[in-house]
Amino acid sequence: MMWTICFGVAVAAMAVFGGLALAAGRYSLRISKALRPIHMLFAGCIVMCVSLCLPAYYAAYAGTALQGIKAVVLSVQRAIRVFGADGMYSAVFEQVHHAPQGLQTAYLSLTLGVQFFAPLLSFGFIMSFFKNVSASLRYWMSWFRDVYIFSGLNRRALLLARDIMQNHPRARIVFADAYDGSEDRDAELMEKARALRAICFRKGIHAIDWGMHSSKKQMYFFAIGRDEVQNADHALRLVERYNERENTHLYIFSTGVEGELLLAARERGQMKVRRINPVRSLVLRVLQEEGSAIFSHALPIEGENEKQISAVIVGMGGHGTEMLKALCWYCQMDGYRLKINAFDRDGLAEERFAARCPELMDEKYNGVFVDGEAAYQINVHDGCDVETKGFADQLSKITDATYVFISLGSDEQNIRTAVDIRMRFERRGLHPEICCVLSSEKVKKSLGGVQNHAGQPYDITFVGDAKEAYSEKVILGSEVEEEAYRRHCAYCNGDEEKMEAFWRYEYNYHSSMALAIHAAARRVQGIPGADKADSELTPEERDGLEILEHRRWNAYMRSEGYVYSGSRERSSRNDLARMHHNLVDFDDLTTEVKRIDSRVGAGV
Repeated sequence: MMWTICFGVAVAAMAVFGGLALAAGRYSLRISKALRPIHMLFAGCIVMCVSLCLPAYYAAYAGTALQGIKAVVLSVQRAIRVFGADGMYSAVFEQVHHAPQGLQTAYLSLTLGVQFFAPLLSFGFIMSFFKNVSASLRYWMSWFRDVYIFSGLNRRALLLARDIMQNHPRARIVFADAYDGSEDRDAELMEKARALRAICFRKGIHAIDWGMHSSKKQMYFFAIGRDEVQNADHALRLVERYNERENTHLYIFSTGVEGELLLAARERGQMKVRRINPVRSLVLRVLQEEGSAIFSHALPIEGENEKQISAVIVGMGGHGTEMLKALCWYCQMDGYRLKINAFDRDGLAEERFAARCPELMDEKYNGVFVDGEAAYQINVHDGCDVETKGFADQLSKITDATYVFISLGSDEQNIRTAVDIRMRFERRGLHPEICCVLSSEKVKKSLGGVQNHAGQPYDITFVGDAKEAYSEKVILGSEVEEEAYRRHCAYCNGDEEKMEAFWRYEYNYHSSMALAIHAAARRVQGIPGADKADSELTPEERDGLEILEHRRWNAYMRSEGYVYSGSRERSSRNDLARMHHNLVDFDDLTTEVKRIDSRVGAGV
């Protein structure tokens, strides 16, 4: 009876622990970071060895004192020794005749299988140890190279790493947590990592000593896993250990507020920390690279010396809402007026947006054109499905569309909607610039320069594919970031503590980035003085730049959810409440604040 029960336990252990290891390898199922598939196989093998040996030793010591204890102790001892190729077959073979005759062959076969498999597990475990040793040696040999260290091996990390290597061939790419015991499942990822000659560690990014590297070389950390909470945890640990190291950068991939709070909470140090919001990064890149088309497609306003930018936002999800906010400040430009029509199927879209940006939608400013104040008109059409006649009817009322931005959630629907909108505006003699968000790089390539059967181009710009979204110019943004930092320093006017806030607080960073992108657009649009240093400005150029910069700043702050504090005294400012005392008409500013506008708005 005991032989049958123990055989059943061994078979059950093989099924349970083997199934858990398989699930962990295929579906990334982990109870904790310490429990990997190989550990589950070890546990199952031990249970099987103990179960198979127990009846043999119990029979061998039959009639002696402490028979059961001896059997258990020797079974555990044999289970441990079997991993060193010290077989257990002989012990079972000598006593297996006590087992039921029909079970003996199956019992011996299973015993032989475990005896063969256990040493292989030991060998695999030892080899995995040498993987970390080899990775450590390669890392130390990269002492005089810039290193880019990723918290995990995934497709987003590989896309960014590949682009970095194309731009910096001598850089060293490092992936932490690259082995999860499921190398077969991740064979493609591992092959791509090897093609980059990347260093792959088994351990997590916070469990490795990265300090063995020249402090004169740049070190970049990327917390880029799928779990944003885990990204924040990795980032916090890295900040604690390397905050005082020079030439060190940390990028946290997060769309949530926890990443922002982490930046504010960290102790001041040498490390430069940046939260990457892929949605915001995409919109800023579109404005930076494609923004000139927004102005070039603007239509003259009859009877006035200005042009109309008439933008249509289709879909007020993450990308659509971010673009709506950004257009409000980006299109503040002398000689242009801005009108935005936004559509979304959510019946509460307008209320949700107004809750996020209350003063932007306030009737005191929305649609009111006053000198020295941000000028725009926003109409939100909520509860409007793009596949209905209601949407077509609303679209037909827009007789001056110059720019269309489409982001509805799926590539298929975005493409279909873009083609439909092109058709509807073309019927009325309108040919606006159309920008469509796509996630697939292959689809984007195949649609480049697409034409209809008559050879007419659709003129649709596709943005947002993963390869572009996770590129060095988008994530690290070195050139526009340098420009933003210069303008931030101009605002600080030599105050080093305020200058350091550029890296410490997202408020300062994002505000300066928006300013740098808008300043580039000013130069393209030929705004007088935009290409001159502050000391070279004529009085007329200074006045013009100050008014324009304040208009832009007002729109930007309102797009960030800020409202007027109710008093023009500086003491009334409350950033926790998103209240600011300078959200007023230009004429109501002090001379000192006006000078700041020209100082940061000039060519620097």
